[in-house]
Amino acid sequence: MKRFIKFIFAVIIVCAATQLKAQTIITIKDGEQWFGGAVNESQLAPFADGYSLNMYADTKGNQAAPLLLSTKGRFVWSEEPFKFSIDKGKLVINNMLSPLTIDSAGRNLRDAFANASKRFFPSKGKLPDTLLFSKPQYNTWIELVYNQNQQDILKYAHAIIDNGFPPGVLMIDDNWADYYGRFDFRADRFSNAAAMVDRLHRMGFKVMLWVSPFVSPDTEVFRDLLAKKLLLFEGDDAKTWNKAEKPAIISWWNGYSSVLDFTNPAAIEWFSGRLQHMMDTYHLDGFKFDAGDADFYPPNSISYKKVIPNEHSRLWGEVGLRYPLNEYRAMWKMGGQPLVQRLRDKGHNWEDLQKLIPHLTTAGLLGYQFTCTDMIGGGEFGSFIGRSKLDELLVVRSAQCSALMPMMQFSVAPWRVLSAENLAAVKKAVAIRAKYTPYIMALAKAAAATGEPIVRSMEYQFPNQGLAGEKGQFMLGSRFLVAPVLKKDGQNVVHLPKGKWRSDEGKTFKGPCVIRESVAIDRLPVYEFLK
Repeated sequence: MKRFIKFIFAVIIVCAATQLKAQTIITIKDGEQWFGGAVNESQLAPFADGYSLNMYADTKGNQAAPLLLSTKGRFVWSEEPFKFSIDKGKLVINNMLSPLTIDSAGRNLRDAFANASKRFFPSKGKLPDTLLFSKPQYNTWIELVYNQNQQDILKYAHAIIDNGFPPGVLMIDDNWADYYGRFDFRADRFSNAAAMVDRLHRMGFKVMLWVSPFVSPDTEVFRDLLAKKLLLFEGDDAKTWNKAEKPAIISWWNGYSSVLDFTNPAAIEWFSGRLQHMMDTYHLDGFKFDAGDADFYPPNSISYKKVIPNEHSRLWGEVGLRYPLNEYRAMWKMGGQPLVQRLRDKGHNWEDLQKLIPHLTTAGLLGYQFTCTDMIGGGEFGSFIGRSKLDELLVVRSAQCSALMPMMQFSVAPWRVLSAENLAAVKKAVAIRAKYTPYIMALAKAAAATGEPIVRSMEYQFPNQGLAGEKGQFMLGSRFLVAPVLKKDGQNVVHLPKGKWRSDEGKTFKGPCVIRESVAIDRLPVYEFLK
């Protein structure tokens, strides 16, 4: 009866919240802490007084969702982006474009996630290509940057195997084409791209290709798409889509380009046709879908169907559903889908390494369970030019941090930049992952069926034990606590919750307790929860 009354009370709250208001104020309960919003801001969670985020046209360059969750079991959801802030014990929500749902039926963070996901982003029961989980991934970006070419891609692939790393998914990154929007390998760098891909297949790799929604202006493809009105147009309140003529030119990290309008079914058909051409002609297996950030779609632009910038980003995500082998970096409101996410590029520094755990666990709270940490050691190529800028220990600890995440991705070649000792430590991290791969695969299948996160925050798995602010360790499923070293000095502090635990070194502990230790360069601390 008590549960029934509590459910009715929660429904009343939800119904009351569906009245669209200029501002909604939620009193934060004693000890209640809030998470959610944008993954790339989640190192700041649980949110402190003064924190504010407006998600309209801004997903912080990574995954995001119009969802907030609390350690007391409450969640806030809207179908559209909103602004929220923490102000003196109040959660203040405004700039709403659609009604809020405020649900108080849960008791903890795990309940809040379960209730929100079942209602608004239930898992679709499908997995991406399982090779993305079962073996390491390799991206050609750091080694080749904008000089993607057939000879060096094959050289990189051979070096992977020659140095004792297992083949997996290999991603060919940006600048493989003559210009953006042209879907053929550039002849000056690829003498026979189909033969290259066939050779990679024989070596045991599956091959993905970097793509984006951008089209280089003043090109043959651009002129054709403009004539067919498949591009986004420059905004003018006096014009409708039928009368729009001037394409929007978007500033992005590689310059200025036009962008495809995926509110137009004809644009989706054209783009999907080009991807199919690449698969048929060059025998590719899938695609890395870069860009698609909400802020690349100006709010005043004109599209076939009038939508907000966040919806443009979501539609970019829908394109990838056709391909089991996919990867995204920017995403809006696509939790529960069989889409692979990657954390935003991290710098080659210890501060950014320490963001990986809160970012990935928050991605799970937003429904993005199939998420990869950034490239091991960081995705900013400048840090790897010249050995003077390289921190070998950082590469090792980054590999260890990624080893028991849902996926791990290499880009910089460890055998090129590391000493023999540090290379051996990285290879040991890969071997540790192989040991736990059956468990990771079981969790991935469970996530596809139930939506429950593969990687979980300590508060999620062990609520109300004072671990909501713990950002240096995580749970792999319900069984293993993983505490990678995230500081250069090799010192680690592990907080074991209540229960009996056994370490990777065979020692047993009774929690709650705190373990302070100096961790060897080749060790990844793991603690198994026994009971």
